[in-house]
Amino acid sequence: MIGQIAYLALLFLELIFFAGIAIYTVFLIYSSIKGASYVPTKNKEIDLILKLAQLKKNQIFLDLGCGDGRMVRRAVKQYHVKGIGIDVNFILLIWAKLLAKIQKLNAIEFRLTDMASNHLPLTDVIYIFLFPKLIEKITPQLKEKLDKGSLIISHGFKITKFNSFLKKKIDHHPFPTYYYKL
Repeated sequence: MIGQIAYLALLFLELIFFAGIAIYTVFLIYSSIKGASYVPTKNKEIDLILKLAQLKKNQIFLDLGCGDGRMVRRAVKQYHVKGIGIDVNFILLIWAKLLAKIQKLNAIEFRLTDMASNHLPLTDVIYIFLFPKLIEKITPQLKEKLDKGSLIISHGFKITKFNSFLKKKIDHHPFPTYYYKL
């Protein structure tokens, strides 16, 4: 009898594990379809990108396609900015919120939204690590929402319509980073 209960408990745990993997995979596929696959940026790259951004205390830092929130969490923790992370992946946002809570980072807000169909909040600095198609879709919103002097950091891909605003490009492996100043 005890052996059967243990066997059923083990089967139940396996079922939960595989269901969790399936749900996570579905959300990753959904993110990819929406134009923002989850590709975490390495911590060394995050530190370099943020250092070169020259963030100032109390600026608003927006991370579009924030994934697990590692970029916005680091910006809030090290530079004392106010952070907003936006993503379409519900699972990753839950994880990002949990990590921010563990780190006691209260100056971050995470939003579940499709950035291509919703209006972006006003901000001082925007970080994006998105596919070119999605970048093209959100470019009009970026132009509309940013003031003179706003900084856009695009990791991985150029914002072709912002070529005249390009201030610097950092070539590092595997992705370059572009800094645009309006």
